[in-house]
Amino acid sequence: MLSPHYNLFGGVRIGAKIGLTELIFRSEKRRDLLIFLKDRPRSIDEIQAHLHVNSVSILPQLKKLKDRKLVIQKDRTYELSTMGKAIVDRMAPLLETLEVLEDNFDYWSQRNLEGIPPVLRSRIGDLKNCKLIRPDLSHMFELDPEYVENLLISRQVFGFSSYFHPSFIPLYLEIAKREAEISIMLTEPVLKRFKTDYLEDLRTLINFEHVNLSLFTKDPKLAGFTVTDRFFLLTVLPKIKFFEHESLLSFRPEALRWGTDLFSHMQKEAVQVKEI
Repeated sequence: MLSPHYNLFGGVRIGAKIGLTELIFRSEKRRDLLIFLKDRPRSIDEIQAHLHVNSVSILPQLKKLKDRKLVIQKDRTYELSTMGKAIVDRMAPLLETLEVLEDNFDYWSQRNLEGIPPVLRSRIGDLKNCKLIRPDLSHMFELDPEYVENLLISRQVFGFSSYFHPSFIPLYLEIAKREAEISIMLTEPVLKRFKTDYLEDLRTLINFEHVNLSLFTKDPKLAGFTVTDRFFLLTVLPKIKFFEHESLLSFRPEALRWGTDLFSHMQKEAVQVKEI
């Protein structure tokens, strides 16, 4: 039996209703319009200015949303209906997540995301507009200059690492001397390596009152990250074994909160190191 929405030649009947998913996501104008109405009612002038459209192109889209009871018109303003709000509240995180993954698709698609807790994977949309740090072969084992520059002027630093880098301890010593609040979390192999190669510097570092060192005893499945009052740098392990030191850098407040929450989550499983 033919669907009532289709004619004998397989085409959609004129006037047939389309599903809500198709209504929302098939049109970028309708999708952006719904997001724009999320916070408060908007006038037609505000809608046109924000979406960079004229009335001829946006009024038909508004009519479709009104017909499906997602948008309500009150005088000269438009607002989301109760059903529209329920949809848009869930739609925004999805779109933000898609935007993050598309912006750096090659990076995310080649990474093992098991080290990111599910609660933070669901908030991956907070990492919008990250800059991909990709060192060339001649600088593969050097710290990124932008990272170092911002780290040195940070007042609060949370750092985690599951890999050894010879510059870490000298760099953190320099920050500690500038009286920044520092919390460092290391895996056991990395801590052992620092004890072997930088024992005195490590002891000097943890003797600062504003420096806290902890040991993460589980398999983190995460290369490392740094979050400060200025930036967030995330390094996720690749699915393959070759570690190319690629990272994502962000200065957005949402990313800083995401990174701080990640550190707090991992710190629950860590053990404080009081002496070396």
